[in-house]
Amino acid sequence: MTLTRPDTRPIRCVVFDAYGTLFDVAGAARIAAQEDNRLAAIWPRLADDWRRKQLEYTWLRSLMGLHADFAQVTAEALDWALAAQGLAEDAVLAQRLMALNDRLPCYAEVPAMLQALPCPAAILSNGSPAMLAAATRAAGLEGRFAALLSVEELGIYKPSPAVYALATRRFSVAPAEVLFVSSNGWDIAGAAAFGFETLWVNRAGLPQDRLPHGPAHIAHDLTSLTDFLA
Repeated sequence: MTLTRPDTRPIRCVVFDAYGTLFDVAGAARIAAQEDNRLAAIWPRLADDWRRKQLEYTWLRSLMGLHADFAQVTAEALDWALAAQGLAEDAVLAQRLMALNDRLPCYAEVPAMLQALPCPAAILSNGSPAMLAAATRAAGLEGRFAALLSVEELGIYKPSPAVYALATRRFSVAPAEVLFVSSNGWDIAGAAAFGFETLWVNRAGLPQDRLPHGPAHIAHDLTSLTDFLA
């Protein structure tokens, strides 16, 4: 789906969300389930709870002014998700899941898509610099990005406008010259409100969020991303 662009300036860089967009956030629980039979039936719910609480905690910490880096937030979200499945006291399992989370698999189309981009690419993520470096290295994407931009230098999470401004400052571009790509509807809304051209990667076929700003483009995956750069 493509909507009419409000600004005709060419796209000068592509900025990606990381988790759920480039990297499969369910990967850690899915791989752990192959090693631990206790997770065979519950890993999808575990993965969903973990991700939901991870995001909720970023928003709540931002509202409360109580920032913690994304690694801590991720660990706290996992602690809740494990407790919800009756596995709260399993420190070994928690450590294994956190280790797997540091090397999530990227989606199959990502390497070829990045190779085909005609302009610089960056990641703009809630993830800490160490987490982003580990994720790109483990996925074989090290060196594919002109910048790995983290909210950590600001101490506030998306969808704060200050986070999206990290990209315009880094590349010295206007918001309309950035194509921002995310699988998260709320992230797309924040980026669109900031003025970015946006592509929502709707892998799950979800309805569009009822927020003031929607995506300019929608795709099922990243395979045809270059089509949106014309």
